[in-house]
Order: sequence, then C-alpha cells, then structure tokens
Amino acid sequence: MTAWLALAPYAQAARAYVSNEDEGTVTVVDTNRLAALGTVAVGKRPRGLALSHDGKRLYVALSGLPKCPPPMTDEDCARLPRDTAADGIAVIDTATLRPLATLRGVSDPERVELSRDGRTLFVSEEDAGRLAMIDVGRAAVLRAVPVGREPEGVRVAPNGRWVLVTSEEENTVAILDTHGIAKLATVSVGQRPRDVVMSPDSRTAYVSGEADASVFRLTLPTGSPAARLLQLRSGARPMGLALDPQTGRLYVSTGRGGSVAVVSIAEARVVAEVAVGARPWGVALTEHGAQLLSANGPGADLTVVDTRTLSVAGRVGTGKGSWGVVAEP
Repeated sequence: MTAWLALAPYAQAARAYVSNEDEGTVTVVDTNRLAALGTVAVGKRPRGLALSHDGKRLYVALSGLPKCPPPMTDEDCARLPRDTAADGIAVIDTATLRPLATLRGVSDPERVELSRDGRTLFVSEEDAGRLAMIDVGRAAVLRAVPVGREPEGVRVAPNGRWVLVTSEEENTVAILDTHGIAKLATVSVGQRPRDVVMSPDSRTAYVSGEADASVFRLTLPTGSPAARLLQLRSGARPMGLALDPQTGRLYVSTGRGGSVAVVSIAEARVVAEVAVGARPWGVALTEHGAQLLSANGPGADLTVVDTRTLSVAGRVGTGKGSWGVVAEP
C-alpha cells in the first residue's frame, strides 16, 4: 500500500496518526472532518509512534518479531521465523507522507519517545529488555540500558530530566536520568504495566496495570510512595493512558473491556466509561483536550470522543490491528 499524497486541501486539518500493526501501515486522520486523509506503508509490525515537537517528523517503531497473541505459548512463538532486518524506527515526512529513513541498531522496538530537545529517541526493546537511546542527527544508537523484561511504555517527563519505562514481566517501572542515563529507581506497580503518563510538573506518574485492572500513582523522581490509585471493574484490561491536566482527568483504555474509563484523579474514581470499540489500545488527546482518540485493533478503526459530552463523535476506518495513535501538536 502506498501513500496518498494529495494532502494540500487539508493543510489546516487537525491530524492524527494511527499505526496498523497487522498491515504494516500508518493512517493519517483528519479529526475535525472525521476522515482518513491517506495511508503510508512503513514496514513490519508498526506499533509505537512519536511526533517531533514541530510536527514535521513522525517516528514509527517497527519489528520483525512475529506477533504471538494468546493463547500461543512463548515456546511456539520462538519457533516462528524472525526478520531481524525489519527492526528499526521509520522516519516519515508528515507533509508528504514519504519515508525519509529507517533508523537501525535496535531490537524488537515497541514504543518510542522523543527527548525534550528533540535530539534523542528513547526506544523500548521488548525482546532484549533494554531502553535504547538513538541520536537522531547521527542516526546512531548511543547506548542501551537494561530496564526489566518486556519493556513497553516509555515516557519522558515534561521537565525533560527523567524517562520512565514499564516492564511487563517484572511488574515494575524504571526511572532513569535522561542525561547520564543512570537508573534512579525501580518501582513495583500493578501487574503487567503497559503505559505511563506524568503530570505537567513532573512530580507524579500514573501507570496502567493490564493483568490486575489497576492504576498506580507514584512520586518522582524517587518513585516513592507508589500506591494503587484505583481498581477498575472486572473485565477491564488497562492499556493506554492519556492525562488532561485542565480537567484533572485520566483516560484509560480497557483493552478487551471495550471502553475508555474516565478517571477523576482528585476523587480517585471512575466517573464514566465510554464504549469505543473492540480492544482499544492507544489513546491520545487532541489540542486543548477537546477530543479523545482511541485506536481499536480488531475494529480497524479510530474512535473520536467529545471530551465535553463524553460521547462518541464518530469513527474513522484505519487498518487491521490499529495499535497506537498520536495527535499533532
């Protein structure tokens, strides 16, 4: 599948980007018109996404490791062929949707995050249990640091000083200094932590726990105290997180629960649930928090929620295995 490049009429569109893991593509969505603007082929198993701070570059984590969903065992998965040459971070020009390059030297990257100065990419290497740092200008891996088995969620603190990485197998979050890349702390959280977000003052982090339906809160940079903020309903599988500091809301996609839970942080409770589709994973807020975007894997679509009314404004078809979503700044 190739990119549709006729984007000029929609130059002022509010755009979002959705990774389609099963199709090897990224779909561009106009969130105002609720329409797909184009799709670009990027490589195998695109998952995590990050935008440059000026919105001109899109970074996409690609993996040649085969997809092994339950009930497939680790042993059966290990027997499947792996394409190590497919591993990398695709760099896309958002004006034309043309691939510019693929950054190599990383192993089974799942999530990617850009440093506050825009010079470094932080990448979770799922199979290697490491956090890799890529110099964007030199297109070279600077360093890789062990952070726990099956790392996934990666976020840089708003102050730019710390990067947090979740470990699904070890039920922990690693807190690292972004400059010396020294590990400051490893904190126990809920079971199978998938994502992490931080408050604007960089003092508090929230972590979703898929296996025990938990949301944990911890204090930065030490990670202590770390405590369960709330327990979601039975059947929820907390995955992606989005924080709106204006309203004090935390949005939590519930995976097989089929909804996004709307959490009042001050009250430490779920104030609403919005049904968004089958297995919502990645979530993101548009500018000023006006819309919540939910990528729904089996549904191959993006659900757009009006955050004022907490109602579904519409759905946009994307691609098979919709995984992650980012909105333009």
